Amino acid sequence: MCHQSVGLICRAIEEKGVPTLSMTSARSITASANPPRAAFTDFPLGHTCGPPERPELQTQIMRDALALFDTLDSPGEIVDLDYSWETGWKREAREPVDHRTPRYDTPQYQHPEDETAARQAYGAEVACGVCVPAATPRS
Repeated sequence: MCHQSVGLICRAIEEKGVPTLSMTSARSITASANPPRAAFTDFPLGHTCGPPERPELQTQIMRDALALFDTLDSPGEIVDLDYSWETGWKREAREPVDHRTPRYDTPQYQHPEDETAARQAYGAEVACGVCVPAATPRS
């Protein structure tokens, strides 16, 4: 669900008298959605309550966030929870990493039998179904 929708849903629920709190790792997006109240952790997206396999830390973050119900009175306020990710995730996120398979001018095959099948179907010179010219008949 997008952050805009969460803000709208939170405001609708609040209008019915039920307090809400958004947890976020995307401060600018949450600010634009303007939920009634929010807790921010400067963690990678998808890890708002902390790193995997850290249940004690996750529990403490949740407790700190829930405690905000007692102190947050200003609509739209976002409170920074004082936690930091142990590794340099922001630096790592900025470094482009290309995990794609290298591209070559010649066909590449996952298994030797794939190459054999392509050679049988299209011949030795055009042994890649993706590379087959439109005029070449396919079987």
